[in-house]
Amino acid sequence: MIDLDFEFTAALWEWKGSWVFVTLPVEMSADIKHFTRHTARGFRSVRVNVTLGETKWSTSLFPDKESGAYFLPIKKAIRKAETLDIGDSINVAISVAI
Repeated sequence: MIDLDFEFTAALWEWKGSWVFVTLPVEMSADIKHFTRHTARGFRSVRVNVTLGETKWSTSLFPDKESGAYFLPIKKAIRKAETLDIGDSINVAISVAI
């Protein structure tokens, strides 16, 4: 069985003043891309279940062609619940939903 559960630490960053993301490590992104190449959705996004602190939710990872990494969006409600700001380093657990 393939393990599609991952954990990583990354800093929150803001894109165009409204979206906030963390970037998955490139090697981890390559593994996810390899195992989801036949199930990727629009924009080659990948559905995941996320755990950040005490908060759990489902969302999608979005690929970045330039870096080869996936971006994970972190909504304002989640940042507020976990008292997070841009630049904070966070520990994230994701499970790819296939």
